[in-house]
Amino acid sequence: MLYIIPTPIGNLKDITLRSLEILERVDLILAEDTRTSKKLLKHYDIATKLSSYHQYNEHKILDGLIDKLKTGVTLALISDAGTPSISDPGFLLVRECLKHKITIETLPGATALIPALVNSGFSCEKFVFEGFLPAKKGRLTRLKDLCNENKTIIFYESPHRIIKTLNDFIGVFGQERRVSVSRELTKLHEETKRGRLLDVLGYFNNKKPKGEFVIVLEGVR
Repeated sequence: MLYIIPTPIGNLKDITLRSLEILERVDLILAEDTRTSKKLLKHYDIATKLSSYHQYNEHKILDGLIDKLKTGVTLALISDAGTPSISDPGFLLVRECLKHKITIETLPGATALIPALVNSGFSCEKFVFEGFLPAKKGRLTRLKDLCNENKTIIFYESPHRIIKTLNDFIGVFGQERRVSVSRELTKLHEETKRGRLLDVLGYFNNKKPKGEFVIVLEGVR
């Protein structure tokens, strides 16, 4: 059996009791970065063995993991933060498990996009999740495809590209479009800046961007 387990995006208390129970009893935990995951497990005195599962090895070890699961080994998949498969590895393993009729259980839990969306003040009824934009090729094409989208749009972004992304947004969506930018969600320096794209860009131009960002863009009104 495979368990998909969300892990905290910052505050280590944001994990469910059920998640902790399962992490303690499975045979093996697949972790995106074992160094990061060890901190979480140590905090809760969980001694379950860890093994690396990330975008650079997921294709290579996939068959071996399926073989383990077929013999009755119980695995849990976690990412560094948030829910596996949401802008993180996991999709390939889930798809292969379904193909081989291996039972999968996905637990509810932490993910950055929902708190940022609710906190934005924009419509939560319908939304589009875009994740990370391409760094170069296809970036502007992808944005132009969203030009007439009337649903709220959510993006993930790194501190290294947030300024470029906001500039790109102004070029495609116009400087008056409203946006909500959240960073370091659930952490000590959590912050959300709301307003016109032009104003929010000006704010981060004057304040060095730090932490991981969630950008929530209002749809066409």
